[in-house]
Amino acid sequence: MQQSPEQLREKQIAAEEAVKYIENGMVIGIGTGTTAAYLIRALAQRLREGLNIVGAVPTSEATAQLAGGLGIPLTNLDTHPRLDLAIDGADEIDSALHLIKGGGGALLREKIVAAASRRFIIIADSSKMVRQLGLKFPLPVEIIPFARTPVQLQLEALGAQVQLRQRDGQVFRTDSGNIILDCLFPNGISDPQMLHTSIKSITGVVESGLFLNMAERAIIGSRNGVQVLVSRP
Repeated sequence: MQQSPEQLREKQIAAEEAVKYIENGMVIGIGTGTTAAYLIRALAQRLREGLNIVGAVPTSEATAQLAGGLGIPLTNLDTHPRLDLAIDGADEIDSALHLIKGGGGALLREKIVAAASRRFIIIADSSKMVRQLGLKFPLPVEIIPFARTPVQLQLEALGAQVQLRQRDGQVFRTDSGNIILDCLFPNGISDPQMLHTSIKSITGVVESGLFLNMAERAIIGSRNGVQVLVSRP
């Protein structure tokens, strides 16, 4: 999807604000996608200026390649199963800081890293803020390839219009070897928790792109600067 210069600028300023939350001695998680790429570059600059972190856990092979190439020390959850902070982007964010994630195809690893972190911060441009989840962006659901058709039928029974994700004319495979069904809900997602529970109960589903009650705050770039939204207790 083509992004405007204004969107890219908003992503950049959100990322540059978020990197201020990274402190010396931390072990962090770093996300995947265009906004996370700005974060990685901003973090690399802070490291050149003297910041010292123990390591960063990447949420995808693409993130690992970009971060490692910029000199960011990488680690993993076997070495550091508990992280101080994770920072990632989102495809949609509502007023309760519930999220849809997974447009970049890394939702499983992103959720694992977020769950392993003491603090989880979202960075995004202003277009990602929505009144209701699912009205503009389909919900990605990562599934076992063997279960594609029965899972698709059960997702359709929940009201979804289901599309198998493809890239360059081929079925898209996640870094874990799974496939993604993108689920469009024509009337949006009125009850994210109920929908997430229903999807997770389907045999063959690995994870849904609903990230609920996980984000501590969202840093939103806008034409007027940065807005920080904090989740309600």
